[in-house]
Amino acid sequence: MFLVFGSNPLAVRLSQWCAQRQRCVLVGLASTLPETDPIEQCEVIALPEPMPLASLPLDAGEPTAILLIDPNALSGDAPIEAVRNHWKDVPILTTMPLEGDGVDLISVDDVSYTAMQDRIRSWERKDGASVLHHYLSSVPEGSNVAIFCHDNPDPDALGAGLAMYELVSSMGLEPQLLYGGMIEHQQNRAMLNVLDIPARRLILDWEVSDVLTDAAVVITVDFHRPGANNILPDDCVPHIVIDHHASEGVAADLSMVHPEFSATSSLVASMLMRLDFEMTPRVATALAFGIRTDTLGFTRHFNPVDIRALSWLNAWVDSDMMRSIEEPPRSKETLEAFAEALRERQQIGTTLLAPLSQLPNRDSLAQIADFLLPTEGIDSVIVFGVRRSKVILSARTTDPTIHLGRMLSERWPNGQAGGHKALAGGQVLFESLLEAPPSDPDEAALAALMAMKLALGDLFSRGVDSDD
Repeated sequence: MFLVFGSNPLAVRLSQWCAQRQRCVLVGLASTLPETDPIEQCEVIALPEPMPLASLPLDAGEPTAILLIDPNALSGDAPIEAVRNHWKDVPILTTMPLEGDGVDLISVDDVSYTAMQDRIRSWERKDGASVLHHYLSSVPEGSNVAIFCHDNPDPDALGAGLAMYELVSSMGLEPQLLYGGMIEHQQNRAMLNVLDIPARRLILDWEVSDVLTDAAVVITVDFHRPGANNILPDDCVPHIVIDHHASEGVAADLSMVHPEFSATSSLVASMLMRLDFEMTPRVATALAFGIRTDTLGFTRHFNPVDIRALSWLNAWVDSDMMRSIEEPPRSKETLEAFAEALRERQQIGTTLLAPLSQLPNRDSLAQIADFLLPTEGIDSVIVFGVRRSKVILSARTTDPTIHLGRMLSERWPNGQAGGHKALAGGQVLFESLLEAPPSDPDEAALAALMAMKLALGDLFSRGVDSDD
């Protein structure tokens, strides 16, 4: 039983909420208790005047917890002390300045601060869309807009990028959707082809320089730090940044970085809800697939805003397009990579390392990592292979005590590795693993692969040793 003392609307609302969990008793003054419909599973004791605690018509049983909103219904010189002394071992939750064992003090300042933060975030999401639209509307018609995804863009980056491309185009501007690296994952390639995403790959520095020179507006999607896992130069300052990754500071004219979203596609969809944008099955399918992949089909961390965005998009999603993207044919090279990962895997405690001597494409790492993670007795997986003088790695974990992205970025800083708490990756230079890489490419690759295996073994065995 929850026992609530209070005569104001907050006491009534808390009683309604508590009563959904177990039986509740609300004690308050009849003269100040708000009028309310009967509360199911909650007994309301409305007193005509304050009474001593011992005289209240309460059950003899001890409550599970006491919510002390205000003591106006209790008479006596020290009603609060009377409550504490009567139920010595029952926890008390209150906003009043109490101290002592068993008292959980809720600061009114903290509550107000949190509530205002939530309201400001809501305003930002609502007003952010209009600010973005106003910014783009101020650009002369026909101007070039460069939309950059991070290197080797995933479905979240591609989905959000396509949506921004179509929004910019609908406003009379000339967009380009750009990326560095490769798009090799079968699903990502299928997404490009099925949805006809006009993404252009940039390779050379002069190509990037020409694009930046011609662009009236530079937009980054699904990243906020130029030069870190993207083809932009370090000193580039974008005009607009759209991302869901947390950041301590972003340099841009318009920064739309909202970590309460679990996918940038959710953030972009939320903005499009508030704009006069004509949604199409193509854009909706791209955004929905981006949300699904970044949340692993809502089995990985997600928030109500992500569910709301996907629910809105589902009215336009083309199920045939989605099925074609989700179930593309798997190459023989990828199957061989799966076989090697299974053959060469090494277990360290509850961590599984899977080195690949032959890497058909970097996105096969993510597929193998997702496949290995549900292994019995395993809570972390790191799959890695060599490509172009770098060791590419993909990491997954279900261990709530570690933060993979932070763990890897501290070991290999300067944008070589990082990511989320449960999902991370990297592209670590040979020079960061070997003091003097061999001149022969094959020997260098083998040495770097072995060095990465030893480094990861050391990194993840520390937790194992500390438990012994």
